[in-house]
Amino acid sequence: MPSSSLGQMFVVTNFGESHGPAVGCVIDGCPPGMALAEADIQRDLDRRKPGTSRHVTQRRESDAVHILSGVYEGRTTGTPIALVIYNEDQRSRDYGAIAHQYRPAHADWGYMAKFGLRDPRGGGRASARLTAPTVAAGAVARKWLFETLGIEIRACLTELGGRPVRFEDWSCVNDNPFFAPNASQIEELESCVDAARKSGDSIGARLRLEVLNVPAGFGNPVYDRLDADLAHALMGINAVKGVEIGDGFAASALTGTTNADRMLPGGFASNHAGGILGGISSSAPIVAQVAIKPTPSVRLPLESLDEEGRPVEVVTLGRHDPCVGLRAAPVLEAVAALVIIDAALKQRGQCGNLGRAYPR
Repeated sequence: MPSSSLGQMFVVTNFGESHGPAVGCVIDGCPPGMALAEADIQRDLDRRKPGTSRHVTQRRESDAVHILSGVYEGRTTGTPIALVIYNEDQRSRDYGAIAHQYRPAHADWGYMAKFGLRDPRGGGRASARLTAPTVAAGAVARKWLFETLGIEIRACLTELGGRPVRFEDWSCVNDNPFFAPNASQIEELESCVDAARKSGDSIGARLRLEVLNVPAGFGNPVYDRLDADLAHALMGINAVKGVEIGDGFAASALTGTTNADRMLPGGFASNHAGGILGGISSSAPIVAQVAIKPTPSVRLPLESLDEEGRPVEVVTLGRHDPCVGLRAAPVLEAVAALVIIDAALKQRGQCGNLGRAYPR
């Protein structure tokens, strides 16, 4: 049962392993005629790649993307676009001691239970390394969305290891290694991550995702709801354990009159729904909150079992993010772009338009 593809009209199939020769993806359904070069994609990959600060994995990967097909004389042809990113800094020897042990909170046991075998090198197919092709595909999608509809996508850190991250300004997000929306808390966040790394443990994070200028009309009732598609795709990102749309769980504490986003001349009075009503975009900003668990690979000993069912103590060596959420913002943005472009193309195919503006 194939499970490595996302989308129905703009279909992205992701391939590769953490310590294989390469990772990559094939995009099928990209509209023809859009100017596209590797530099358009590389910008987002550079925001996600490892080794950019002391706070993330020190695996040294250039993450240089290569376009193999689907582009001719600088424009998309409408045929499948193949993108490949070669792995350059694998250290498979780091995983020799745990090749036959199950790492707690990792995918080892799940993969073995399902397939009867697994790739233990760096997590194999379950590694966050596989978010690189997702970011590459998302860069193609967001370029089309911005040029065609003016849609902008952004994400920022809102909590690190249980510590709230204050929001000051979106302009700060790309100026620090945490994608934090402020310039005043960076030393505090550095100390938090340094402490986790030095202890051999890891911490989790929360992020906020926003999609701006989405027309009303994207999504479908019941089973193809836009919020369901977005939550499904976000939950497909490594280490994501929770997704809220709009106010999410907090909406359960509101009254109906408080929760209602009143429609006024000029726009909605509030956005508790997170830009989606009845599974269809409302033209208000689409907002999601995403919770990311602590990195499961830690240097502290944990009780577990080996493949023979014998008790063992597992210590995971290698190079790992003390908080995998630190590089998650570009990944969330990419996944949102993939969901929104798919919804836009489905809307155009079914209704012959690309949505509607707010009533004027």
